[in-house]
Amino acid sequence: MDLAEIFRVMCRRWYVLVPGLLLTAGLTVGAWLFVPTSYESQSTVALLNSRKGAAADGNPFLSMEPSLTGMADSLARNVNSDESVADLKEKGLTEKYEAKIADNAQGPLLWLTVTGDDPDAVLTANKTLMAYTAQRLKELQADQKVEPDSMIRLTTIVPPQEPQAKLKSKVQYLIMAAGLGFVLSLVATFFVEARRRRDAPAKHRQTEAGQTAQAPQTAQAPRITESREPAGPSAPEEHAGSGPLVDPEVSAGRSAAQPLDQPTMQLPIQPAPAEHRPAKRPPSWVK
Repeated sequence: MDLAEIFRVMCRRWYVLVPGLLLTAGLTVGAWLFVPTSYESQSTVALLNSRKGAAADGNPFLSMEPSLTGMADSLARNVNSDESVADLKEKGLTEKYEAKIADNAQGPLLWLTVTGDDPDAVLTANKTLMAYTAQRLKELQADQKVEPDSMIRLTTIVPPQEPQAKLKSKVQYLIMAAGLGFVLSLVATFFVEARRRRDAPAKHRQTEAGQTAQAPQTAQAPRITESREPAGPSAPEEHAGSGPLVDPEVSAGRSAAQPLDQPTMQLPIQPAPAEHRPAKRPPSWVK
C-alpha cells in the first residue's frame, strides 16, 4: 500500500478519521489547560574554609582545599536522605527537592533545586532548604567535636531564583498524547476499511443470489412444426448433400412421446416442385 492508497482510504473513511482527530485535539487542549505546570527554583551555595584556616591570608576563597569538595558531596547526600526529607516535611517543605554538586564545578559548589506546582511555595521552599543545609553542615561538624573557629562554613553564591515554568516535560507528554491519538485514529480508519473490503464479496454474492431467485423464468421457445408434401422419388437424390432426411411419421411419434414442457424443433423438408425440376441429361455415350 503506497501513500496514494493511504490518502484515498483516509478520504473514503473520513467519517472515522475526522471524529478521532477532533477527539485527540480536544483531549490535548484539555490536558494543556488542566494538567498543572511545574515550576523550578534553584540556588547555589559554596563551602568555605574555617576561620582558622583562612587566617593566614584573610581570604577564605583563596584557601579552598580539595577536602572541601568531598565535604560538599557528603553534605548533599545527607540532605537528600530520608531523615532529612522527614525533617523538611515537618518544617513545611512538601515540594520535591534535590541537593547535588554543581555541574562542571571547580570547587565545593552545591546546587539546591526545588520543584513544585505553586511558584510562591517553590520559592519559599528553596529558602527553607538553604537554611536547612547550613544547619546540617554545623550539626555534622558538631557531632565530631569540631571547634567553632575550625568549622567549615557555608555561604550563598546564588540566592533562590524566581521559579521558572518547566514546559519541556509538559510539551513532551502532550506530543506523545497527540501522536497516540492520531495513530489510534488511523488504526480505526484502516480497521473499518478492512472490514468493508472483507464483507463486500459476501454481500455481492448474496445480492446475485437474490436477483437470480427473483428473476422470472425464460419463456419457452415455441414448437415449430411444418408439414410438407411428400417428396417424389428423386427427392432423396437431390437433397442428399444438404443433410439427413426426417420421416414425418417418425417425427410426429417422437413429438408425441416428448413431454410438453420441452421445446422441440423439426427440420423443414422443402423438396423442389416437380414442374421446376431440371430435365435429366442423357449420358454422353448415348447418341
